[in-house]
Amino acid sequence: MAYVPHIPDWFLTRKAAQAVAFFALKSGGRIKVLMATKLMYLSDRRSMEIRDFPITNDQYVSMKFGPVNSYTYDYMQGKAAARKNEWLDFIAPRQGDDLVLASEKIEIDDLDELSRGDFKILEATWENFKDIDRFELAEWTHKFCPEWTRTTSSIPIELSAIFQKLEKKDPVSLANDLQSERQMVSSFKAA
Repeated sequence: MAYVPHIPDWFLTRKAAQAVAFFALKSGGRIKVLMATKLMYLSDRRSMEIRDFPITNDQYVSMKFGPVNSYTYDYMQGKAAARKNEWLDFIAPRQGDDLVLASEKIEIDDLDELSRGDFKILEATWENFKDIDRFELAEWTHKFCPEWTRTTSSIPIELSAIFQKLEKKDPVSLANDLQSERQMVSSFKAA
Protein backbone atom coordinates (compact mmCIF):
# COMPACT_ATOMS: atom_id res chain seq x y z
CA MET A 1 0.00 0.00 0.00
CA ALA A 2 1.36 3.44 -0.96
CA TYR A 3 2.29 5.96 1.72
CA VAL A 4 -0.35 8.70 2.13
CA PRO A 5 0.80 11.40 4.54
CA HIS A 6 -1.52 12.98 7.08
CA ILE A 7 -1.61 16.70 6.31
CA PRO A 8 -2.72 18.66 9.39
CA ASP A 9 -5.44 21.32 9.23
CA TRP A 10 -2.97 24.05 10.16
CA PHE A 11 -0.77 23.52 7.09
CA LEU A 12 -1.38 26.24 4.49
CA THR A 13 -1.75 24.07 1.37
CA ARG A 14 -3.01 26.77 -0.98
CA LYS A 15 -0.36 29.23 0.20
CA ALA A 16 2.41 26.65 -0.25
CA ALA A 17 1.14 25.89 -3.77
CA GLN A 18 1.16 29.59 -4.58
CA ALA A 19 4.71 30.00 -3.26
CA VAL A 20 5.85 27.12 -5.50
CA ALA A 21 3.89 28.70 -8.37
CA PHE A 22 5.77 31.97 -7.73
CA PHE A 23 9.08 30.18 -8.28
CA ALA A 24 7.71 28.30 -11.30
CA LEU A 25 6.58 31.61 -12.82
CA LYS A 26 10.05 33.05 -12.25
CA SER A 27 11.51 30.00 -14.03
CA GLY A 28 9.30 30.32 -17.10
CA GLY A 29 6.42 28.08 -16.00
CA ARG A 30 8.33 25.04 -14.74
CA ILE A 31 10.93 24.38 -12.07
CA LYS A 32 12.96 21.37 -10.98
CA VAL A 33 11.62 19.71 -7.82
CA LEU A 34 14.98 19.95 -6.04
CA MET A 35 15.30 23.66 -6.83
CA ALA A 36 11.74 24.38 -5.68
CA THR A 37 12.33 22.36 -2.50
CA LYS A 38 15.42 24.37 -1.57
CA LEU A 39 13.84 27.74 -2.45
CA MET A 40 10.77 26.94 -0.36
CA TYR A 41 12.84 26.00 2.68
CA LEU A 42 15.09 29.04 2.35
CA SER A 43 12.04 31.33 2.02
CA ASP A 44 10.40 29.92 5.14
CA ARG A 45 13.71 30.14 7.01
CA ARG A 46 14.18 33.77 5.95
CA SER A 47 10.63 34.57 7.03
CA MET A 48 11.36 33.04 10.44
CA GLU A 49 14.50 35.15 10.66
CA ILE A 50 12.74 38.42 9.77
CA ARG A 51 9.19 37.94 11.06
CA ASP A 52 9.41 35.04 13.54
CA PHE A 53 7.04 32.85 11.50
CA PRO A 54 7.29 30.87 8.23
CA ILE A 55 5.36 31.62 5.05
CA THR A 56 3.85 28.13 4.68
CA ASN A 57 3.60 26.96 8.30
CA ASP A 58 5.18 23.67 7.24
CA GLN A 59 6.92 20.90 9.17
CA TYR A 60 10.66 20.67 8.41
CA VAL A 61 12.93 17.68 8.00
CA SER A 62 16.53 16.89 7.18
CA MET A 63 16.87 14.73 4.07
CA LYS A 64 19.79 13.62 1.93
CA PHE A 65 19.84 16.80 -0.18
CA GLY A 66 19.34 19.20 2.72
CA PRO A 67 16.45 20.67 4.70
CA VAL A 68 12.95 20.21 3.29
CA ASN A 69 9.44 21.54 3.87
CA SER A 70 7.89 18.15 4.55
CA TYR A 71 4.22 18.70 3.66
CA THR A 72 5.03 20.83 0.62
CA TYR A 73 7.32 18.03 -0.56
CA ASP A 74 4.50 15.51 -0.07
CA TYR A 75 2.38 17.58 -2.47
CA MET A 76 5.29 17.91 -4.91
CA GLN A 77 5.58 14.12 -4.89
CA GLY A 78 1.83 13.70 -5.48
CA LYS A 79 1.43 11.78 -2.21
CA ALA A 80 -0.77 14.22 -0.27
CA ALA A 81 -4.51 13.68 -0.61
CA ALA A 82 -5.91 16.30 1.79
CA ARG A 83 -6.90 19.56 0.09
CA LYS A 84 -5.26 18.26 -3.10
CA ASN A 85 -7.45 20.54 -5.22
CA GLU A 86 -5.88 23.59 -3.50
CA TRP A 87 -2.50 22.37 -4.74
CA LEU A 88 -3.67 21.37 -8.21
CA ASP A 89 -5.24 24.80 -8.78
CA PHE A 90 -1.67 26.11 -9.11
CA ILE A 91 0.72 23.19 -9.67
CA ALA A 92 0.10 20.33 -12.12
CA PRO A 93 0.95 16.75 -11.12
CA ARG A 94 4.70 16.24 -11.13
CA GLN A 95 6.27 15.66 -14.56
CA GLY A 96 9.48 13.70 -14.01
CA ASP A 97 11.84 16.01 -12.11
CA ASP A 98 9.72 19.09 -12.90
CA LEU A 99 6.89 20.99 -11.31
CA VAL A 100 4.78 22.84 -13.87
CA LEU A 101 2.14 25.51 -13.43
CA ALA A 102 -1.40 24.11 -13.56
CA SER A 103 -2.25 26.63 -16.28
CA GLU A 104 -0.32 28.91 -18.58
CA LYS A 105 -2.78 31.62 -17.53
CA ILE A 106 -1.54 31.77 -13.92
CA GLU A 107 0.03 35.14 -13.14
CA ILE A 108 1.54 36.74 -10.05
CA ASP A 109 -1.79 38.51 -9.40
CA ASP A 110 -3.46 35.09 -9.00
CA LEU A 111 -1.30 34.33 -5.95
CA ASP A 112 -3.80 35.88 -3.53
CA GLU A 113 -2.74 33.98 -0.39
CA LEU A 114 0.68 35.64 -0.39
CA SER A 115 1.11 38.92 1.45
CA ARG A 116 3.38 41.76 0.35
CA GLY A 117 5.83 40.60 3.00
CA ASP A 118 5.71 37.05 1.61
CA PHE A 119 6.34 38.37 -1.91
CA LYS A 120 9.36 40.38 -0.72
CA ILE A 121 10.89 37.30 0.89
CA LEU A 122 10.14 35.05 -2.09
CA GLU A 123 11.55 37.64 -4.52
CA ALA A 124 14.71 38.11 -2.44
CA THR A 125 15.18 34.34 -2.21
CA TRP A 126 14.76 34.03 -5.96
CA GLU A 127 17.22 36.83 -6.66
CA ASN A 128 19.81 35.34 -4.30
CA PHE A 129 19.67 31.80 -5.67
CA LYS A 130 18.18 31.81 -9.19
CA ASP A 131 21.54 31.42 -10.94
CA ILE A 132 22.78 28.55 -8.76
CA ASP A 133 22.50 24.97 -10.01
CA ARG A 134 19.99 22.99 -7.92
CA PHE A 135 22.63 20.51 -6.74
CA GLU A 136 24.97 23.35 -5.79
CA LEU A 137 22.08 24.97 -3.90
CA ALA A 138 21.50 21.71 -2.01
CA GLU A 139 25.19 21.69 -1.09
CA TRP A 140 24.92 25.34 -0.04
CA THR A 141 22.10 24.46 2.39
CA HIS A 142 24.32 21.75 3.90
CA LYS A 143 26.87 24.43 4.78
CA PHE A 144 24.66 27.40 5.67
CA CYS A 145 21.62 25.80 7.32
CA PRO A 146 23.23 24.35 10.46
CA GLU A 147 19.91 22.95 11.70
CA TRP A 148 20.18 20.34 8.91
CA THR A 149 21.54 16.91 9.90
CA ARG A 150 23.32 14.65 7.41
CA THR A 151 21.11 11.62 6.81
CA THR A 152 19.98 9.12 4.21
CA SER A 153 16.39 9.14 5.45
CA SER A 154 14.20 11.85 7.02
CA ILE A 155 14.84 13.42 10.43
CA PRO A 156 12.55 16.12 11.89
CA ILE A 157 13.97 19.62 12.35
CA GLU A 158 12.39 21.25 15.37
CA LEU A 159 11.14 24.82 14.99
CA SER A 160 13.16 25.78 18.06
CA ALA A 161 16.33 24.44 16.38
CA ILE A 162 15.76 26.71 13.38
CA PHE A 163 15.13 29.72 15.63
CA GLN A 164 18.23 28.83 17.67
CA LYS A 165 20.44 28.63 14.56
CA LEU A 166 18.97 31.99 13.48
CA GLU A 167 20.25 33.28 16.84
CA LYS A 168 16.82 34.33 18.09
CA LYS A 169 16.71 35.51 21.69
CA ASP A 170 14.15 32.94 22.92
CA PRO A 171 13.89 30.16 20.32
CA VAL A 172 11.79 27.84 22.50
CA SER A 173 9.13 30.50 23.16
CA LEU A 174 8.95 31.37 19.46
CA ALA A 175 8.51 27.70 18.59
CA ASN A 176 5.90 27.27 21.32
CA ASP A 177 3.98 30.28 19.99
CA LEU A 178 3.83 28.70 16.52
CA GLN A 179 2.77 25.35 17.98
CA SER A 180 0.02 27.07 20.01
CA GLU A 181 -1.29 28.78 16.89
CA ARG A 182 -1.30 25.44 15.09
CA GLN A 183 -3.30 23.85 17.93
CA MET A 184 -5.81 26.72 17.87
CA VAL A 185 -6.33 26.31 14.12
CA SER A 186 -6.81 22.56 14.51
CA SER A 187 -9.27 23.05 17.40
CA PHE A 188 -11.20 25.69 15.47
CA LYS A 189 -11.47 23.51 12.36
CA ALA A 190 -12.49 20.48 14.44
CA ALA A 191 -15.33 22.41 16.14
